[in-house]
Amino acid sequence: MLLRCQPGFEDVLEREARARGLTVVEQGGGWLRCDAVPTPPADLCFAHDVLLDPQEVTGESVNALAGAVAEYFLTTARNERFDASWPLFVSEAAGLEGLGRRASNIQEEVVEQVRRKIARVAKLADPHRPHQLGRRRGLALFVADFKRVFAAREWICGGQRRMADDPLAPSRSYLKIEEAYNLCGREPDAEDSVADLGAAPGGWSYSAAKRRARVVAVDNGPLKGGALGHALIDHRKEDAFRFQPAQGQRFDWLFCDLVEEPHHVLKDILEPWIVHGWCRRFIVILKFGRVDPLALLDTLRDPRGIVMQKAHNVHIRHLYHDREEFTLVGEVHR
Repeated sequence: MLLRCQPGFEDVLEREARARGLTVVEQGGGWLRCDAVPTPPADLCFAHDVLLDPQEVTGESVNALAGAVAEYFLTTARNERFDASWPLFVSEAAGLEGLGRRASNIQEEVVEQVRRKIARVAKLADPHRPHQLGRRRGLALFVADFKRVFAAREWICGGQRRMADDPLAPSRSYLKIEEAYNLCGREPDAEDSVADLGAAPGGWSYSAAKRRARVVAVDNGPLKGGALGHALIDHRKEDAFRFQPAQGQRFDWLFCDLVEEPHHVLKDILEPWIVHGWCRRFIVILKFGRVDPLALLDTLRDPRGIVMQKAHNVHIRHLYHDREEFTLVGEVHR
């Protein structure tokens, strides 16, 4: 298997992989290679993609590499039907100048060489990386260096996605919530209610209000940008740790992105909101800069814990726009 991650987090992913029983045999900028296992873990927090049974091809030139990849694809796809678009995406190792351009050239040449053999199939190739969680089939290429490519027909997608900014968004944290909706499989809708704890300067509140949701933004600090004065945002200057819904009130969404110790957020915000049923869904950022991220993951994944016992569709991911933090989403049993 080949595991892709955000550059700079290779060591954390290696620890997570080893803790899940994987044997790491090689590591590079933004990636690890592990021995194959019968049942690959599908919920690695720090893995953006897990390429399954990747085939290594080598060559001195773009044409040589693309030719070997095209031959691999055509051989393995001989008995397959292609009635709709299929993903053919390429990624590359971090830290090697010019490797991104070479990766793009390899991708284009693979499509061209497939077109010469099966034009109809080549026309259906989609060069974009799938963003939906779960197992995918198509052709994933990882360019490890200028002479080596790993190709896989199947992979597990972690759901990470680079998002477009909005000039009215008051902070870059807006990108994190926009990306997090993909983990949830849905986003706030018109008339949904949202409690945004630690809202200032308002990036997450603005994101929900853009979708016509009604937001209670809880923070003693000021809102800015598109969140300031928005008709659908009710700014409450209160302590996020003390805020509670009114009697009988249940929010459709709990948002929380606080610069606080993660166990404090977990024990004093998320768990009470789950236990009391104050929300239907939650999106929470947990900062691990000063704690062991693997120990924090173990706490969250503990089957005896409140999150796993009283919530479902739980996903924990280090997203594209996350830094020393990861995103926790789920739905509350009720």
